[in-house]
Amino acid sequence: MSNYKYVSHLWNDAEAAKLDPVGRLVYRSNKLGADQRITNTGGGNTSSKIVEKDPLTGTDTQVLWVKGSGGDLRTSNRDNFSSLYQDKLIGLQKSYAARTDKGLKSQAEDDMVGMYNHATFNLNPRASSIDTPLHSFLPGKHVDHMHPNAIISIAASKNCEALTKEIFAGKMAYVKWMRPGFELGLAMQDISRQQPAIKAIMMGQHGFISWADDDKACYELTLAMIEQAAAYIDAKYQAKGGDAKAFGGAHYQTLDTEKRHATFAAILPWLRGQVSKEKRFIGTIQDDEKILRFVNSKDAPRLAELGTSCPDHFLRTKIKPLYVNWNPQSEDAAALKTKLAAALEQYRKDYASYYNACKRPNSPAMRDPNPTVVLIPGLGMIAWGKDKSESRVTAEFYNCAVEVMRGAEAIDQYIALPQQEAFDIEYWLLEEAKLKRMPAEKELARQVIIVVGAGSGIGKETAHRLVKEGAHIVCVDKNVEAAQATAKEITDKLGTGIGVAGTGLSNCGPAIGLAGDIMDRASIRKMLDQVALAYGGFDSICVTAGIFVSPDTTGHIPDDKWALTFALNVTGSYLVADEAFKTWKEQGLRGNLVLTTSANAAVAKKGSVAYDTSKAAANHLVREMAMELSPLIRVNGVAPATVVQGSAMFPRDRVIASLAKYNIPYTDDEATDSLTTKLSRFYADRTLTKNPITPADQAEAYFLLVTNRLSKTTGQVITVDGGLHEAFLR
Repeated sequence: MSNYKYVSHLWNDAEAAKLDPVGRLVYRSNKLGADQRITNTGGGNTSSKIVEKDPLTGTDTQVLWVKGSGGDLRTSNRDNFSSLYQDKLIGLQKSYAARTDKGLKSQAEDDMVGMYNHATFNLNPRASSIDTPLHSFLPGKHVDHMHPNAIISIAASKNCEALTKEIFAGKMAYVKWMRPGFELGLAMQDISRQQPAIKAIMMGQHGFISWADDDKACYELTLAMIEQAAAYIDAKYQAKGGDAKAFGGAHYQTLDTEKRHATFAAILPWLRGQVSKEKRFIGTIQDDEKILRFVNSKDAPRLAELGTSCPDHFLRTKIKPLYVNWNPQSEDAAALKTKLAAALEQYRKDYASYYNACKRPNSPAMRDPNPTVVLIPGLGMIAWGKDKSESRVTAEFYNCAVEVMRGAEAIDQYIALPQQEAFDIEYWLLEEAKLKRMPAEKELARQVIIVVGAGSGIGKETAHRLVKEGAHIVCVDKNVEAAQATAKEITDKLGTGIGVAGTGLSNCGPAIGLAGDIMDRASIRKMLDQVALAYGGFDSICVTAGIFVSPDTTGHIPDDKWALTFALNVTGSYLVADEAFKTWKEQGLRGNLVLTTSANAAVAKKGSVAYDTSKAAANHLVREMAMELSPLIRVNGVAPATVVQGSAMFPRDRVIASLAKYNIPYTDDEATDSLTTKLSRFYADRTLTKNPITPADQAEAYFLLVTNRLSKTTGQVITVDGGLHEAFLR
């Protein structure tokens, strides 16, 4: 084994020896995908030509197993690979030639993708990749097509062909840019026939492909080519001054961490509102050393305007990012917003011009013209996506683009993919059809919902209920460990997503746990700013936190306990609403606030005067806030009756006190679950439905109120009490 500096050699002979041929293909793929210096998330594909028994004839036949459409090499399994009869794929060349002879080249490319279904082996349902011909038409039994930053740096250089000859000394051929598909596969086939000693091809402005008749040899050839490219680039880069001179050297200085994050928090909800005019986006910020080196540089405006080179990159990052020429040393956040507003307007105009200049008669309608990548000197990068995972992948892809530009500028001159070629990929009819086949988004997709009190009880149940419908959940609790535990339950179930990790708070998945004391305005503001750093903003808030203070032995509520009850149950909700509205107004997107009141708000009960009157006040707070926050924010309430099971408001001592109060038999050594069940049953028997009320029952009401199902309802309180006739409206 050679020593590698720029890639990781992960192959283990003992592991591979245990696997069947398809298993070895999956193994090779996973090892290649595990190193992001070799290929990006979702990028690249691998294949093996394997002799199988034909299920119809029982005879041996050669089958091309190739990574299918979608999926990621790092995590792919056998189900991610399509299998096709190799002889039938080769036979399609005649069909393609017949179509192109009639001058229908573009249509022929599209037709061939549909024809792959007729070459499917053993009814494999995995859709074939458009790169299938590249793997089929090359002579090697094993083929790797990768998108390493080092290789793409060469592929995206002005003098790519000459550099390929210089760097690889004739061991790698060159093919000019062609859209992946049949034409490119045939061009590679011609090269391999004309140059039989060649085992790799540089693909102009795309990546490279390598092959061998042994799978481990193929893997190591792939690594060797990347290692050679990276070493060449690094030597040239260091000779030109290294990091200090990268991208022409620094033009701006990075703000310190505190000021950087404060500025991000100040602009992100507003910016989210601006880019979410058509559909809402979730953000990921990145402000590490590498991205700051780029955005602060002299060459950043020029290079950003050129856009990305590799198709895999710009499909995520659009034709180009939005670079804002803001001076972090002399301008404030207000000036940044002004510049961002003007830059966004110009970006949309540029995108429309790009669309109109490149569109074909049958092109799909123009897509969202807002940027998915925003670059700001002194701050870093903001990436946007339909969910947290997609925004992290978008960030990863632009990081790859930055590395490509760094390498290309070190060895030559970076060039971008021509706009027409970029457009024909972005608006490819088959890509449009693929988008239309995607399942409908979940009801709360693209939403960020803060659940206050998510550490236990109703709040915890609500967090789990909302995330099922696609929401990103911010679990907030005064007990931060409890909030983080709920968030971990969610991420353990759903994963943290793929793509580059963000910075700090932005390094999260579909849920995050934060501390928050709703009786402290500063704590609320800090939490809301942290949400902005994590997701870019928020859409709805559910306040489930509350407190019940039992009277002392004389039946009296001490003054401090009375004040605490109102501070948490009433003032806390008001402070959340008041502070959140500042952000909501900046963001400009419609949202929801759901407060927790109680059936007790309408029922006078002995021994709970502080709680009951605070909840009556909370009922009216719902109505007042609905007036104050309209029309942008709908405000409603959920009024539970007594929820005993799973509630943090019913510790063992309160359960025992209640059992004693209602003369329900129990013993001091009885298990807590048994005591709780007795009390829950007692409360259920007082209702019309005769069923215990659970946190899940309440969570369903919160879910209903944060969706658009009741989009014209505001200022109302939904009672979930099992049917307490005492609480009926009078």
